[in-house]
Amino acid sequence: MAPIALALNGLRRQPQFHLVSNEDSVYEQDILRDPGSVKPWLAYIDFKLRHGTMVEQAFVMERACAQLPRSYKLWKLHVAKLNPAIFATEYRKANALFERALILLNKMPRIWEMYLKFLSQQPLVTFTRRAFDRALRALPISQHNRIWAVYRPFANSAAGETAVKIWRRYLQVHPEDAEDFIELLVQTGLYTEAAAKFIDILNNTRFVSKHGKGHFELWSEMVDMLVEHAAEIETGYETGIDAERIIRSGISRFADQRGKLWAGLATYWIRRGSFERARDVFEEGITTVMTVRDFTLIFESYTEFEESIIGTLMEVASVRAEKGLEDEEADFELDIRMMRFEQLMDRRPFLLNDVLLRQNPNSVPEWEKRVALWGGNKREVAQTYTDAIAAIQPKRAVGAFHQLWASYAKFYEQGGDLRNARIIMEKAVKVPFKSVAELADMWIEWAEMELRNENFDDAVRIMAKAVQAPKRSTVDYFDESLSPQQRVHKSWKLWSFYVDLVESVSTLEETKKVYERIFELRIATPQTVVNYATLLEEHKYYEESFKIYERGLDLFSYPVAFELWNLYLTKAVDRKIGIERLRDLFEQAVEDCPPKFAKTIYLMYGNLEEERGLARHAMRIYERATRAVADEDRADMFNLYITKSASNFGLPSTRPIYERAIAALPDSEAKDMCLKFADMEKRLGEIDRARAIYGHASQFCDPRTNPEFWTKWEQFEVQHGNEDTFKEMLRIKRSVQAQYNTDVNFIASQALARSQRRPGTDDAEISDAMAALERQSRAPQGFVTATTGSNGGSAMPTAVVASNPDAIDIDGLDD
Repeated sequence: MAPIALALNGLRRQPQFHLVSNEDSVYEQDILRDPGSVKPWLAYIDFKLRHGTMVEQAFVMERACAQLPRSYKLWKLHVAKLNPAIFATEYRKANALFERALILLNKMPRIWEMYLKFLSQQPLVTFTRRAFDRALRALPISQHNRIWAVYRPFANSAAGETAVKIWRRYLQVHPEDAEDFIELLVQTGLYTEAAAKFIDILNNTRFVSKHGKGHFELWSEMVDMLVEHAAEIETGYETGIDAERIIRSGISRFADQRGKLWAGLATYWIRRGSFERARDVFEEGITTVMTVRDFTLIFESYTEFEESIIGTLMEVASVRAEKGLEDEEADFELDIRMMRFEQLMDRRPFLLNDVLLRQNPNSVPEWEKRVALWGGNKREVAQTYTDAIAAIQPKRAVGAFHQLWASYAKFYEQGGDLRNARIIMEKAVKVPFKSVAELADMWIEWAEMELRNENFDDAVRIMAKAVQAPKRSTVDYFDESLSPQQRVHKSWKLWSFYVDLVESVSTLEETKKVYERIFELRIATPQTVVNYATLLEEHKYYEESFKIYERGLDLFSYPVAFELWNLYLTKAVDRKIGIERLRDLFEQAVEDCPPKFAKTIYLMYGNLEEERGLARHAMRIYERATRAVADEDRADMFNLYITKSASNFGLPSTRPIYERAIAALPDSEAKDMCLKFADMEKRLGEIDRARAIYGHASQFCDPRTNPEFWTKWEQFEVQHGNEDTFKEMLRIKRSVQAQYNTDVNFIASQALARSQRRPGTDDAEISDAMAALERQSRAPQGFVTATTGSNGGSAMPTAVVASNPDAIDIDGLDD
């Protein structure tokens, strides 16, 4: 129940003066003293709210509103104290109270808000809608937002046509909420109006989505709706909606969505029942898209469409067959659609190839794939070659464009039409290819075609035409500003094929002319020189062959010249020409030869003198070689020099060679040379000289890293020395070890070793390197037996313990 509403009803029927108590007299007197003031009434109402009953509160508020009907405070306080109603009668009485308040307070938005919210709780849609309309008419437009904030939820709850009409009015004031209106239209099923609204906001450049959606996202939502509800949307001039035009505009504008949009447009016509138009759209899509992804998307949709139609027709045919009915037209249509589907699947490789060619019509491999697709269809193959040559721009060709021309000519050649093949070749050599190499390959292909057909003279004539050039050509082969046709006469590949061809089918004189022309154009390579010289040698023109080598040496420097000298000198030596001429050649060869290549030439030179000249000259050459060769070859050269000198003049002749080798070689190689020198002296019986050599070599040998040297010296002293010489060897060994121990790196390594050694190690014993050396020098020295002393003798009473690891204990010593 609503007690206040009932109280109001009773108050209107008869006065209720008994509701005024003695405690109210103060407030009643204040009201009598100032009847036009709101303040006494507010105080009176506040008192009743704290101490009065509901009926008393209603009685006082009703009197106040009747006394001051234009008081916003009193009316707001009055209607705010209404209790929630339960029955319809109470709702109507409360509504009546709001209506009374709004008679004079129709400009008060808060009263309207309270009233409209109260009405929204009641199932009075029309009455409530009219109340909202009255509020919008009564209030100024600046306050309409407060009403719309309540009106919109009411419209959404009302739904249907009512909600749509309310939202249409709302958008006139707030067009930024068009997305919510479109959502409502879609939910209501008014797809045509939703599409029209989409078009409005997309055409409005100032529209900004309050949901953060971009122009493309809104456009995509519209297209999805157009496709999904194609049958329900009215299109035409009257509605201003042209779905096909909208989707096609997206196809031209959004390149990355073309596959999806083509499939969507076809689906639109399928849902409208226009299957033939859908098929036309599919065909247009697969023949215009530029990417394989889009093609795959459209083609799969196309095949699914065809399969669904065929499946439906087959089901109908099956039902018809079960009933024993015949329909030739239906069966014919099914056959036609089956044939169309098979043809579509057969066309797939060609359609996919079309896509790749649309991406890049200059792709030679894709054109070759298209030729392969046609297989034995000669007419289509020829047409494909024609289309490819017309489409490809030579400067932008991807792949071997000349190979496409060659394949085109070979197609006619294999068909026995050599005349057309030659016409194609003539056109091909005039094409401005990207590089000279491609043009050269084209000329070679033409010549090879003539060779395959045994037209040898024509092949030579073609190559002569290819390399035709002025007598003195100043053209730079690498000058990209000139066309390939202007530079092709300097192509080594072309000349190489030409000279091989002339050599195989023409005379020697013709071949020599070609080689001479190569030298004139200054495009000869080392291989050209070798081939020319070998050709002349095969025909017994040895002197001319040697001249070719000399011309090649004038053209090329090292390292190429080394290979030419190697061949030239070998050929000259084998020909047994005069020794003086050979010496002149070798002198020319070694004159400017870098050390890296000198060893081989000097060895050949020395070998020549040994075989055909004088041994003295050979030794002089080997001596020069030890100075001319590279550092890594010098030790080998000295060893060879020593060997040759010993074999020709005896071992004593090698002494100055050894001495110079030891002085010239680095320490690591000088050590080995000293050992060989000492061994040689030992064999000659020159023990003192050998000992002196060991002493000289000791400065290169650290006892820690070269123990084998000191072992050999020790063995030498044991065999050939005495006590004094052995002591001297040990003294030298200690001094050398001390010399190397003072090296900074050794000291650092010793310090690192000490820091890593176990704590239990005797620190006094390993204090530092110098202290160790001092202890070593103070240790008692052992003795060695001289080779000339007595073998017998009494033993020492006690053994001497030597702390020096290099000292040797003996049991007797002769005075």
